[in-house]
Amino acid sequence: MSSKFPIVAVTGSSGAGTTTVQQAFKDLFRREGISAAFVEGDAFLLHEREESNRLIRQAQAEGETLTLFGPELHQLERLEALFKEYAERGTGQVRHYVTEDNSHEFGGLPPGTFTPWRPVPAETDLLFYEGLHGGMVARNWTRRKLSPSHNPVVIERRNADDGNNGVDVAQHVDLLIGVVPVVNLEWIQNIHRDTRVKGHTPEAVIDSILRRLRDYTHYITPQFSITDINFQRVPVVDTSNPFIARDVPSADESVVVIRFREPGKYYFPNILKRVHDSYMSRPNTMVIPGGKMRMALEIVCTPLVHEMLEKRNKTGS
Repeated sequence: MSSKFPIVAVTGSSGAGTTTVQQAFKDLFRREGISAAFVEGDAFLLHEREESNRLIRQAQAEGETLTLFGPELHQLERLEALFKEYAERGTGQVRHYVTEDNSHEFGGLPPGTFTPWRPVPAETDLLFYEGLHGGMVARNWTRRKLSPSHNPVVIERRNADDGNNGVDVAQHVDLLIGVVPVVNLEWIQNIHRDTRVKGHTPEAVIDSILRRLRDYTHYITPQFSITDINFQRVPVVDTSNPFIARDVPSADESVVVIRFREPGKYYFPNILKRVHDSYMSRPNTMVIPGGKMRMALEIVCTPLVHEMLEKRNKTGS
């Protein structure tokens, strides 16, 4: 963590809603006149899309499980190094992962590729990360070496027992936010997004969900135990069989459960007054209407961002 160069990270699985939270923070930063360096988790993938998919298919053919939820296909060491450098000096190297939606912003580069690495914009107030691994702590993990007949990348083992402490991205983050719908809702969102937007068959999406489940359990879920704030959307309609759901439950058909790791830092009567129809279900847990998640996020997080920047100013940065 750093008083001079703070880092805000939003973490959650693909399709969980982290991009919506990122947009809320962009609005917050614009309204408050805050200059932020934005970092996307996909920028730290180890390979371009075609090669990642090839390795996943190869692993599957050899009876192995390899997914983008786990660490093997990401440059987590480089992500941790960026966070460390930014926290110390406000500098670092970033790039962008090109998608169908943003290709026009990068001169028409093909989707699934990367822009070149470039320095973080100068004189930013903070760094904002959104992706899969903003709270990753992995003391023991293995990059599996696939059959050499397929000419894979040489993959090494990182193990705390051999003097290597693995990766700890979370240690450098000043405000860590988790976005995690209940799992049935998350699966419904994935199925509808990947079939309607990406053109995948429902069977292929379900197969992907099942293949990712182990890595989701071991690498995504543990991050939500150390987040400062969790936003969990819970539908109030039947989602008991997510694989036959015709529609994604709307915000009005949901509530959002917000868990605070350090509830003593917040003045809940004021938050409850400003977010109508909200209530405390536990001393560290608030429940709000689903349609008011963005409002609640800005009400809760704006004072936290101001506090980080006040500390930054006091250090003379």
